[in-house]
Order: sequence, then structure tokens, then C-alpha cells
Amino acid sequence: MKNMIRDIVIVQHPVSVYVPLNYKVTLSVRAEGTGILNYQWFKSSKEEVFGGTRADLIVTAQRSQLYICRVNDQFCNCVFSEWVKVKVLDIAKPGLPVAWRGEPHIAVHPAPQTVRQGERLTLSCTAFGIPTPHYQWYRNGHPLLGKTTDTLQIENAESDHRGTYLCYVSNVLEERWTEAADVEIVPSNQLTATDKVALLIGNLNYSHHPDLMAPTMDVHELANLLQQLGFRVVSLLDLTREEMLAAIDKFLLLLDRGVYALFYYAGHGYERLGRNYLVAVDAPQPYRPENCVCVQRVMRKMQERRTVLNVVLLDTCRTWYNQDCIASEIRPLVPMGNTVYGYATCENAEAYEVQDGGKSTGIFTKYLNKHILQPEKVTHILELVSEDLGRDPFVTGKQAVEIKHTLKEPRSLTDPIRTTGHTGELHMRDACWRQANVKTTGPRAQDCTIALRSTPAMEDIFSSPGRSGEMDSLLLNNLVAENPDCSLRLCGLQKLQGSLVIKVDLHYTHMDRKLRLQESKQLDIGKPLVASCDLHRGQQAMVGQRPDGATAQSMGHSRISHSKQRPRQTLGQPGRPFTKRAECAAKVLTARSNEPGENDETEPQDFTS
Repeated sequence: MKNMIRDIVIVQHPVSVYVPLNYKVTLSVRAEGTGILNYQWFKSSKEEVFGGTRADLIVTAQRSQLYICRVNDQFCNCVFSEWVKVKVLDIAKPGLPVAWRGEPHIAVHPAPQTVRQGERLTLSCTAFGIPTPHYQWYRNGHPLLGKTTDTLQIENAESDHRGTYLCYVSNVLEERWTEAADVEIVPSNQLTATDKVALLIGNLNYSHHPDLMAPTMDVHELANLLQQLGFRVVSLLDLTREEMLAAIDKFLLLLDRGVYALFYYAGHGYERLGRNYLVAVDAPQPYRPENCVCVQRVMRKMQERRTVLNVVLLDTCRTWYNQDCIASEIRPLVPMGNTVYGYATCENAEAYEVQDGGKSTGIFTKYLNKHILQPEKVTHILELVSEDLGRDPFVTGKQAVEIKHTLKEPRSLTDPIRTTGHTGELHMRDACWRQANVKTTGPRAQDCTIALRSTPAMEDIFSSPGRSGEMDSLLLNNLVAENPDCSLRLCGLQKLQGSLVIKVDLHYTHMDRKLRLQESKQLDIGKPLVASCDLHRGQQAMVGQRPDGATAQSMGHSRISHSKQRPRQTLGQPGRPFTKRAECAAKVLTARSNEPGENDETEPQDFTS
């Protein structure tokens, strides 16, 4: 009868161990096969262990090391055991019992700790064992999911992490519990935000009032700076009152517990009985409170979202109107603190815009952008703006910054974002911002050209002759080293009634195949903010009422209205910087009967929740 050669089968693999320095440990392997089996042990460096030719290997633990055993027979068959680790801890008094058999022995227990909020919490447990013990951490008697190593680490500790911690240690021989460790979380000196959200609105092309020049540049430059500070930024231009309220409602949905909220407006405005009103582009002549948006109502709604910092920045006039009528009922702010108003000018005064280096900018926003990236308290930033504006010779005696606040903590726009403990709210905010961003790598190509189209087809006025130089600085980030090869600047996004599809055609020469190829891709970017609110209904009539026949257009996600520019009167000499009022509608009110009246208390279309 022919002898059958059996495969080599390892029936017992060695096990990992955790032992003190210089402890003698035996690693064992058991295998079955045909004839005499030979053994050879190896270290992690793949070098043979001298003398390690038996099924049992006795090791004096000098340092942590990996081991593996090869088993072979006389028929040139071989198999390897599993890798095992001999982990070594150099500790002065390991305290092992004299007759230790390998059951878990806890040498280091977790220590009680006091940790500042936002800092790292680390608890350690060291247990010797043969085999190496398993770990499970508990807080207040409940197991912590996924915390199964000898070290428990929690980044950005919150008040929810305070409590009593224990570690359960076990192997096949026995189980042990560590001593209890109490952890206390105390307030941190570092102030943080759970998120940062900003809404920027600039109105410049008015249907019934003088147009402005500065808001376009101001909104875009401020948006870029706020993004550098970690803000989620929505920037919009030329909004009707209905669109302004819809944008504010969307903005409020992104605010909740612990968020830093910033609201900025540049355009026509006025002040009346301590309340500030922002003039929409469709406001009639003369405008009234029911045609505008009350800033104090916006701030109150921001505060109700449990934000920890609310900042309102107004680059608009504050000229008084109709002061002797009865004030409307607007609930006062809750005295929770941390609200900041930054006014471009003081009460009953006008704000100005200047032409600086060929571009128009509000003089308040010009200095705001200069200082906003500094790691200073919000009110200190505004103080620096006030000082710079006060030294500007073009507005001396005409405009002065005013700051109002209830700041009770030294909060700064540069404060870091810490989301631990606010996961639910963060997921809701992320859902509003999430967009697909897929990157692919294609074949090697040369002589690439790109054609961009949109469906529905939209006019690209900003790329036309004489306009591209004016708008490039609004589109391109200063951090980008090179200009893009191709850009499509779309106008009228906020007047769309449906989704917008961007189509890209790429023409290139394949370097390997020497062929001229074309690839196409399209992306449905969905509805713009105002279109998603179905606010396009009833707006067409307003466009036809523009005295200059202007049409509304927009670039990217920010609304821009483009129209024939009315002649503008400069206050300076030709070729020199000049100032122009950002709001001077008071001049058109010729009779007291035409003055705006207060009626926002009873107007259902005013800003409400």
C-alpha cells in the first residue's frame, strides 16, 4: 500500500504576551504532519532566532518584538504560524505574584484627572498577561463603544465626558477591573465656536433710487476673507425685499447652539426711532418700513437660535426720518450678551463709498477688510476700523464708526471651531452645504481646450470686451497662483425658475494614441437660493418697471444686477479718489406727507419666523 503524505497542519499557534522587562516567556507551536517535523523561529526582522529550532521557544524579554515559526517536513512542505508579539514594559515594580500563571495583572491603573474643556483626555491602563489581555472601557457603568485598547483617548473633551471611568481587563485565564478614575471637565480659557456662518447682502442697482458702486466689490472681498476664517459664507447681491427675507430665513436655519453668526449689509438704508432699515432694490419712491427689512428683527431671530456670538455689520446710512410718530412693537433682545453692532456711521449721518485704485469700495468696509483677519476681540477689530476711518481725510467731519455691543467674553472671529458634542446640529448644517466633488485622472493629454455651456442658455456679459478686467478680482482667489484656462460667468441665476445644468466639453490630443479626442460632462447644480424658494413668481413685473430697462443677472452664487450706469457726480478732482454717498434718499423727500411711516408692527409680510 502506498503511504499517504499528509499536509502539515498547525493545531496550536503561539500567543502574544505582555510581560515585564527580563521576564522569561515560552512561545509554543504545535503541528501535525507526516514523519518528523522541523521548526525554525524568526524575528520580525526576518532573521533566524539562534537555537530556535524547537516547538517551544524560551525568550528573555528585552524589548518588544514580533515572532513567527516555520514548520517543515522531509518532503519539502512547510507552513508558518501566525505572527505574535512579545510586548515588554520596563517598570520598576511590576508586582507580579510569585506563582504567576499569566492571568491579567494590572500594573498601572487609570488616574483621576481634571481636564479643560476642548483639551485632550487620556486614560491609561497597563496589564501584564499571557496571552495579552483584552480591554473594555466603561464610563458611569456603561461600556464605551470602540474603546478597547489599553489607552482611552478623547479629543476635545466636553462637559458630557465627565464621570467615573473603569477598565475591564481579561484573557482566557481570568478577568480583572481597574480602580475607578473620576474625570472632571472644567471650562476652557480658549473660546471656540461650533461653527461659523455668515450672510452678506449688497444692494446697488435700485429700481427707483440712485444706484451705488461699492457693494459688488465689498461683498466679494469680505466673503473671501471670512472663508479664510472658517466661515460658511452666503453672499448675495441686488435682492428684493421678498428675496432678502427668504435669504435671511435660510441663513437662520444654519444657526444653532454655539455658532458664530455674522450678518453684513451694504446698500441704501436709514434709521428711525432706534431701528435700522435695509432698503430692498424694489422699494418704491419714497420707501416705507414695509418695503424694507428691520435689522433689529434679524438680530433677535439670530439670538433665538442660541448662537454664542452675533455680529451685525452695516455699511449704510442712518439718516433719521419721521421721528415724531408712534414706534412699533419690537420685542427687545434677550440679555444673553455677545451681540455686536458695527455701524459704518453714527446716528443721523450718511455713509460714503470711495474709488480706491480704480475700484469702488465702501470706506467702512475698506478698513474692515484690512483688519478682520487679526486674532483680536471683535470689538477691538471695529475700534481699529474706527481709528483708521477717523484719519481718512475724505470723510473727516462726515462719517464716524459707531460700535454697540453686549460682549461679555473676549470672542474673536478667528476663534477655532470645535464640533465635539454638537454632532447632530453639525450634520444638519453639513446637509445644507454638501455638494459632490469628484476628481478623476484621465490619460496623458496635450493641447487641451475647454468649452463651457449652460442649460438654460444664459448671457455671459462679464466676459464681454471691457468687462472682464472689472470682474476678474471678484472671481479669482488671491491664493490661486494661475488663472483658470476657461471661465463661464453666468448672469441671472437668482431669476431662474428651475435647475441649472453646466456642460463642459474638453478637447485634447491623446499623447499615446496621437488622436484628437473629446470628452463631455455635465453637472446639475440645482436651484439657486431664491429659485428654490419659488420666489420667481410675480417678480417678472418688477423687472419691466426699471426706468432704464435693466435686467437682473448674477455671477456664480452671488446676485449682480447690470444696467446702464447713471451719470455719477464726483466730489474730488479728475483723476483723484472721490467719495460718494452710500445713501442719500432723504434728499428726495420733499414734503412731510411723503415721509416713510412706521407700519411694520402690523405688516404680515415683514420679517417673521
